[in-house]
Amino acid sequence: MLDRFQQFSFSVSEIHRYLLQIERDEMEKLGYKAHFAQYLVIMSRHPEGVTASQLCTAGDKDKAAVSRAVAEMIEKGLVSRQLVRGSGYRAPLHLTKKGAEVANHVCRRAEVAVSQVGGSLTDEARKIFYDTLTTIADNMRKASEHGLPEEGGK
Repeated sequence: MLDRFQQFSFSVSEIHRYLLQIERDEMEKLGYKAHFAQYLVIMSRHPEGVTASQLCTAGDKDKAAVSRAVAEMIEKGLVSRQLVRGSGYRAPLHLTKKGAEVANHVCRRAEVAVSQVGGSLTDEARKIFYDTLTTIADNMRKASEHGLPEEGGK
């Protein structure tokens, strides 16, 4: 059983490490920091705007990291903040035209990466893989929210 856990956790960690490397390489080509990619993609899914708090939750980042990234993205003209009653508190963030272009580039490059790394899979194997991955992610979320059962299933 431990071997299965080690294989699973090592593979997930390895995939994550390479994903971050690809993000870093692609964003550096554009002159931006790697972590912008995730925020820009999240924001592209919310054209109505997203708050910094929502970015924290969606990106699983702390407030300080999101705050720094948002300030940098505003400075670089990728994001704008729509003040609410003159305050930036809970103000929705929107992609600028430039930000939307970068987000679209990131999504296109992600599609290239997914096609390349999964190209040897049949359509059936790909469907099974993604269904299984989704099930594991859902089960991991539930386990982290509710805790693991005690040994012996109690």
